[in-house]
Amino acid sequence: MAAILSHPAIAKLRASLSSRRPVEAEEEPGVSKAAVAQLLFIKRADYPGDPWSGQVAFPGGREEAGDASLQETATRETREETGIDLTREGMVIGVLDDLRPRTVRLPAVVVRPFVAVLERSEPLRLSSEVALAFWIPFGTLAHKEAWSEDTVFARGVQINARVFRHEDHVIWGMTERILAQLLELL
Repeated sequence: MAAILSHPAIAKLRASLSSRRPVEAEEEPGVSKAAVAQLLFIKRADYPGDPWSGQVAFPGGREEAGDASLQETATRETREETGIDLTREGMVIGVLDDLRPRTVRLPAVVVRPFVAVLERSEPLRLSSEVALAFWIPFGTLAHKEAWSEDTVFARGVQINARVFRHEDHVIWGMTERILAQLLELL
């Protein structure tokens, strides 16, 4: 773990995260919570009725009654979706600001993104909720040509959004907003 923590980008990110307090959403009845671990991306499997079906995201999901914290939610969901056990293979180094969907067409949810690092990862074991998984190097995020304003289609609706493109993947919505927060810290 020492080698990855000494990498200049990780060291800078860790220092930035340790000195900031994230903006946390107020508790609201009927609004669920979700958490995210980073920088592994997944493409969600297609499921009828799932508003994020088929989209690129970070591992993460809804808080369950047995979760002691949203960090535990992020850790559990990452393990369930990818097989990565952050309690053994990684370390959470910080948390970003809470996010909500920007449209009322999506479920009321507050997402708390956690930033985690791994020295190395065992081969991924994807759950049925995940169609595929891929890693994007930090350096790729700084390529300005990969970022643009574009039209995306979600649930039959055309949406103009800021997007990040990597190979055949289009990253937008809350996932893009998490990336933007992360980039501000680098």
